[in-house]
Amino acid sequence: MDEEWVRGLPKAEVHVHLEGCVPSDLLDPGEQAPAPLPVTDLGALLSYLDWSCGQIARASQLEEIAYGIARRAASNGAGHCDVIVNPTHWPHWPGRRGLAAMIDAVDAGFRAGERDTGVTATLCVSLKRTQSRAEALEIVDALLELGHPRVSALSIDGNEANGAESHNERFAPAFERAAAGGLHRCAHAGESSGPSGVREAIELLGAERIDHGIRSVEDETVVKLLVETGTPLDVCPTSNVVLGVAESLASHPVAALASRGVRCSLNTDDPLIYGIDLAHEYTAVAGAFAWGWDELAEMARTSIQSSFATEERKRELLTQLAAYLSG
Repeated sequence: MDEEWVRGLPKAEVHVHLEGCVPSDLLDPGEQAPAPLPVTDLGALLSYLDWSCGQIARASQLEEIAYGIARRAASNGAGHCDVIVNPTHWPHWPGRRGLAAMIDAVDAGFRAGERDTGVTATLCVSLKRTQSRAEALEIVDALLELGHPRVSALSIDGNEANGAESHNERFAPAFERAAAGGLHRCAHAGESSGPSGVREAIELLGAERIDHGIRSVEDETVVKLLVETGTPLDVCPTSNVVLGVAESLASHPVAALASRGVRCSLNTDDPLIYGIDLAHEYTAVAGAFAWGWDELAEMARTSIQSSFATEERKRELLTQLAAYLSG
């Protein structure tokens, strides 16, 4: 697959964590990281993110991180990004006031990025699965009270293994309140949990989009649910292989899921942790499954359609994609 063609392919990125986009030059070289990069399991990754984000204490640093996301998106043909941010990783931005200040700083970086690159971006503010029902509701109330236009969705991430069912039931009221307040919903599932986590994300949390979701392939009834509801998976192949969710790229479930009619997009998850970019994910998957233009174009189309960009922005990007493919 021609990398130049892949980079030029209009697309969106809908699964990238702010925490995974902290450049090394913002980190203190004198502080020892809890694990070397790239990390090899989810627990080590979460510990590393706590360590790296714990060093970000200034608004200008958050602006730089957000601006960098826009610049990298532009260089990979992504005209829009939905960026996940979990406040629990950022100790210098506590409580409601800290959350508001963090969003303002990230917003400033994205506004500068849009001015210079044309890339639009939204924030999906994420709960952590170790939080309580009351803590989750407090975050949703803070987001709805703030009403910041940069925030498009409520998300949830962290390790969803070990009691995924009780986790989902615990967070259902927060997702219901977010939906009533006009926020989109997405949820990590089918990564460290099995296919039941995907079903519950849809049925209990009302998730419009599943982050990862690749273990759906283990249960045909969950695959059928994804197809019937049209719920898209935002898949991160390299991340899945590095963290041991998939044994290899060649055995990654994305091809099997797509062949059964599940809507999928390709994403980087934590690109600066893994040393990758979005074009890499497209070319790597194309190489692993002998995919051509049609398959990659469908991934790009789904990424735009499933994004939380405005409807007007989606139409713009889909028009650009159609023109690119016809050319």
